[in-house]
Amino acid sequence: MSDSLPVAAASDSLDALHDFVRRHPRLFVLTGAGISTDSGIPGYRDEHGRWMRSQPIQLQDFLGSDHARRRYWARSMVGWPVVGKAQPNAAHHALAKLERAGHVGRLVTQNVDGLHQRAGSADVIELHGSIGHVACLDCGAEHTRAAIQPRLEADNPELVDAIAAPAADGDAHLEWHDLDNFRIPACPHCGGMLKPSVVFFGESVPRERVDAAAASLEEADAMLVVGSSLMVYSGYRFCVWAEKMGKPIAAVNLGHTRADALLTLKVPAPCGNVLSALATRISGDDA
Repeated sequence: MSDSLPVAAASDSLDALHDFVRRHPRLFVLTGAGISTDSGIPGYRDEHGRWMRSQPIQLQDFLGSDHARRRYWARSMVGWPVVGKAQPNAAHHALAKLERAGHVGRLVTQNVDGLHQRAGSADVIELHGSIGHVACLDCGAEHTRAAIQPRLEADNPELVDAIAAPAADGDAHLEWHDLDNFRIPACPHCGGMLKPSVVFFGESVPRERVDAAAASLEEADAMLVVGSSLMVYSGYRFCVWAEKMGKPIAAVNLGHTRADALLTLKVPAPCGNVLSALATRISGDDA
């Protein structure tokens, strides 16, 4: 790329990223699970991009298997409080600060935790939906996930104090011997099947979200990836499109990303530290 910079060493990464933002003031920002780990929400992959847990549930399994739904909701009942109580961290607040300063044209996230909005970012595109909401597949009614949790706990008291390691996005590492007796939550309105308002594996990201994000990428000066290995194509494709548009791409991420060969700049450092320092420096420039 014509704007190419070398991969930054830790010692000069902030200077390189600051220069990148100054030269490309309207950023298309894509975030992934790595930005929320400091909020206590575990990520999916290690620094090499390998899964650190079993594969998430597939859509067809959730829809077609009562056992799969029981397993999903049991794990969700135990794991949800981690996401439900999570607070935005320094990286979320820094991106909201950069947006208010006019340096973020659009923020697109692969996360479903809602922490960007709670930090103050506006008009966020949630590619994979929101774990904070649940929809009935029969009547279409929408409910908050927080409202479903008391029903789960009342119907399954034996799991209320279960000890399980939290996993990404409200999941948990739980293998329960009495899964056949677990009571799945039903729609409070019609008794129908409830599904979290997230894009499961095997399910397509709604076209309107992709189109809106693509339009924002076209209007941006450059792309910034934060906390994503980009192993899932729904995020990686934006790097492919940015490269075809001739837009430079920077990434703040610990470890390998699928788009390493496309990057103009890579900052291998914790998201919170780097973005907080960047936002402070940009604010000083704009004062």
